[in-house]
Amino acid sequence: MKTLYVTDLDGTLLTSQEKVSLYSREKLNGLIGRGMILSFATARSALSAKLALDGLDIRTPVVLYNGGLIYNYNTGETLRAVLFTDEEKRYVFSVLKEFDIPPFVFGARELDRERVAFQLGRENVGIERYLYRRKGDVRLDPVHTEEELLGGYIFYFKCIGPREQLQKAWDILKYDHRFICIFHQEKYQNDFWMEVSPREATKANGVRFLKERLGCNKVVCFGDTSNDSDMFDVCDEKYAVMNADSWLKEKATGVIGYCEEDGVAKWLEEHYGE
Repeated sequence: MKTLYVTDLDGTLLTSQEKVSLYSREKLNGLIGRGMILSFATARSALSAKLALDGLDIRTPVVLYNGGLIYNYNTGETLRAVLFTDEEKRYVFSVLKEFDIPPFVFGARELDRERVAFQLGRENVGIERYLYRRKGDVRLDPVHTEEELLGGYIFYFKCIGPREQLQKAWDILKYDHRFICIFHQEKYQNDFWMEVSPREATKANGVRFLKERLGCNKVVCFGDTSNDSDMFDVCDEKYAVMNADSWLKEKATGVIGYCEEDGVAKWLEEHYGE
C-alpha cells in the first residue's frame, strides 16, 4: 500500500520559533530517503513555508493557502489554483471595508508570480508586525488604491486585528456558501486572524488532489486546529498533536506528542513502514 503523509505546519510540525527543529529535520529527511512520501498542508505561502522548513527534503507537491494553491515545491510550478471571481472578491472586500478591516490580499498578476498586496496608510498593529517579520519578502506589494489592491488573480484574504473587530465580519462571511472563512488566534502573538478563501479552497480538496496525483492508496495526516478539521474528515488516519484544540483531538485517530517535542517526527519514526 502506498501511503501519503501530510502534516500541518504551525502548531503541528513547527516549533514556536516558526521553524522545523534540527531533530525533526534529520529524522524526517532520513525517512524521506527511505521512500516515505511526505507533504504538508498549510495556510502559509511557498516562500514562508520554505523559510520555516529550511533543509527539509520535501519532494512532493504541497498544499498552500489552506488549499488555495497546489504547488510543486521543487520546480515552482502552480499545479492547481482556486480563485475568487471578480464579484466574490469585491463582495468580501466590501464586508471588510464596512468594519474598517484592512486586509492582506494574496494573489498574482500571473499565476506563477505571487503577490501580497496591502494598502499604504491602512496598516494596523497586526499588519505592521506581519510586515516586520517578513522584511525582504519579494511578494509584498504596497498599493495606494482599492482597484490596485483587488487587481489580478486573488485566492486568499488575510486579516489581522482585534477579536471584536474581525468577528463582526466573520459573523457575516461564515454563513456565505461561496466562501471558507476561518477565524482564530494567531499562534505566536495575541492577534486574531481571519482568513477568507473560495469554497473549493480547502485542505481536504488539496489532499484529495495530492492523493490522486501521487497514486496513493492511503493518507495519514497531522494537525492542531480549525483549518485542519476538513483535512481530518478525508484522511484514513488523522493525528492531533498534544497541544491541539480539544475538539480536534476528539476527531482524531489518536493524539501524539507536542509540536515543541517533535511529536510528528517521533510518531513517523516509530510507525513508518508498519
